Amino acid sequence: MREKEDDEIVGAPLLFETKEARFRGAYKLFASTILVSISLILFYRVTNFPTATRTESWAWIAMLVSEILFGLYWIITQSVRWRIAFQSPSKHTLLQRYDEEKMPAVDIFVCTADPKLEPPLMVINTILSAMAYNYPSNKLSVYLSDDGGSELTFYALFKASIFSKHWLPFCRKFNLQTRSPHAYFSALNHNYHSHHHDHDDDFHKQCLFIKKLYEEMKSDIETTLAKGKVAHSERNFHKGFKEWSSKTKKQDHHSIVQIIIDGRDKNAVDEDGIQLPRVVYVAREKRPNYPHHFKAGAMNALIRVSSEISNGPLILNLDCDMYPSNADTIQETLCFFMDESRGQNIAYVQFPQNYNNLTNNDLYASSCLATDMIELAGISGHGAALYCGTGCFHRRESLSGAHFKDYKAKLDHIMINTKIEDNRTVDELNEASKLLATCTYEHGTLWGKEMGLVYGIPVEDIASGLAITCRGWRSIYYNPERKAFIGVAPTTLDVALVQHKRWSEGMFQIFLSKYCPFIYGHAKINIGIQMGYCVYLLWAPLSLPTLSYAILPPLCFIRGIPLFPQPTSLWFLPFAYAFVANNGYSLCEALICGSTIKSWLNLQRMRFIRRTTSYFFGFIDTITKQLGLSQTNFVVTDKVVTEDVQKRYEKEIIDFGGCSSIMLTMMVTLALLNLLGLLVGIRRIIMGQLIMIIQIVISAMIVMVNLPVYEALFIRSDKGSISSNVMIKSFVLASLACFIATFVF
Repeated sequence: MREKEDDEIVGAPLLFETKEARFRGAYKLFASTILVSISLILFYRVTNFPTATRTESWAWIAMLVSEILFGLYWIITQSVRWRIAFQSPSKHTLLQRYDEEKMPAVDIFVCTADPKLEPPLMVINTILSAMAYNYPSNKLSVYLSDDGGSELTFYALFKASIFSKHWLPFCRKFNLQTRSPHAYFSALNHNYHSHHHDHDDDFHKQCLFIKKLYEEMKSDIETTLAKGKVAHSERNFHKGFKEWSSKTKKQDHHSIVQIIIDGRDKNAVDEDGIQLPRVVYVAREKRPNYPHHFKAGAMNALIRVSSEISNGPLILNLDCDMYPSNADTIQETLCFFMDESRGQNIAYVQFPQNYNNLTNNDLYASSCLATDMIELAGISGHGAALYCGTGCFHRRESLSGAHFKDYKAKLDHIMINTKIEDNRTVDELNEASKLLATCTYEHGTLWGKEMGLVYGIPVEDIASGLAITCRGWRSIYYNPERKAFIGVAPTTLDVALVQHKRWSEGMFQIFLSKYCPFIYGHAKINIGIQMGYCVYLLWAPLSLPTLSYAILPPLCFIRGIPLFPQPTSLWFLPFAYAFVANNGYSLCEALICGSTIKSWLNLQRMRFIRRTTSYFFGFIDTITKQLGLSQTNFVVTDKVVTEDVQKRYEKEIIDFGGCSSIMLTMMVTLALLNLLGLLVGIRRIIMGQLIMIIQIVISAMIVMVNLPVYEALFIRSDKGSISSNVMIKSFVLASLACFIATFVF
């Protein structure tokens, strides 16, 4: 039920409600039974320690440590299921209470880093959908941060600004919800039939006209991208192209700020005569001898540049592949920030990441439905939300480093635009803003420490959100029925694994840094929030017990070492119950959240593959960085998809083709090792050694998870299959492991 605050304004309708999930008492009872089984398993391990051989003792110790780690991680995950909260904004009440004049200005940040990996056409579709929000255009400013410093991206943005004069009135007139041109025209038939107005002929005619304009813009951009440079005739249309010369390089260029559409210009209007939103291109200065701090540095530069130009009280940050898909999202979000009794201390509102290119059964387990609908809502139940780097509305002060207690002292409960009337010309604003995006501006300041996003960690968003929460702010996780933002999910195994390696590595770095929630958040945030963060921060070390369970059972088959009690023993029951209860609950949770059984099976497969590859190598890289043996880097995931890859993805065939050699070798080696172990185990079961039954079940499950691996090894011959070179290396490694188990242990 909704919680009532002490400072609630009497008689004022609430702008949002918070409701807790039901049946949490029943879940707590169920969870307590699993806790009992975990305790019994550990008691069994300690009281039945083998002393026959040194090999058996070491294997037993490894299993004990693995089960302790699994048990501790399971306890941590309970924090996000103990108290689940759902938020419900009242847009109607907001619009009744506040007119457009009292609505705050919103600055929208869109970040891109490489025109080859992140196509400019994808970027401008995000820009256009952000410009088309159902919100007063004079209160919208859209900033594109181009960390690639590419004139091709600038050209695409310039062309999009022209197209917006036609696109925005079209969206307004027919009240479109999907306002990304690419997404809208891709589903044109559906959108056409969903309109119920009296002028279908008019709609059809205008739709064809707008689509023609979009295709022309698309063709111009693609032609320019193919040439690799902007034609001289095109450069004359905007003086901003003079910022680029033959000496301009991606990692070596001066700061570039260009206001493409000036929100103050009375002539900057669409074809209906309505003012266009402000559009600004930003490429911060890059020099070889200066650290640029990846996306965190780009975001901090945007915070400063936007404060000079528009200074909107609210900031929405988006990845370039995550376009807005709900025209009314800003109004829904304002319900949280502008609620008189509970909105004053809200720093940010985080939306989940959704994707428009998932297969029917979510091949690479990208959707994370249980995470979005339960786990993140569970952290929200404790009064916080994870800042996930995109799809997040921020209060400018909190993002800039303010503590809530300092902000509260000068608080006005109605958010207003703090930017005074600026009479400077566009050129003067451009030049003044460039100074804020130079390499040397942050030297000797608190930027990257106490101000803006934090530096030194690949997942700067998570650490920054934690820092903001520890400054006394609350945050909201909001998962609306209509998805607010839609992006592009990985279509190859390689991209999926590289993405998770970066995430797991960065999050484990947070756990080992001063930002560890149990240390940094001590006495600042409650234990539920601290544990909620660690559900994700501990992905990398979770690889170690998973690898133990994947390697030891098949090797001990060969050696004839039992690791679990036999089925006739009472000690068999806690092992069986923990396994069945956990997996049964996971399946029920997935089905309740809208997954299919096959989607759940794909999730189990990807969890195993991630833990034994991405998370393991993320763990290794984190440790080497902690020892000073390597440096932090940031890998931009490729958003370009070939036709061949797309066809395999749509058929739900795993693409192993471009996968990292070392990750693929690890994956195949474990698959072969467990296949060999299963064959040996079956032989031992036939011989009557039933004590090995749990071990054979574990290997059989790993074999089932790896069925696509065997298919790619022995059956498939397409470009997405596994090469013979990897197969040979993996077979040698698996055979060597079996040899060591047989003759050396």
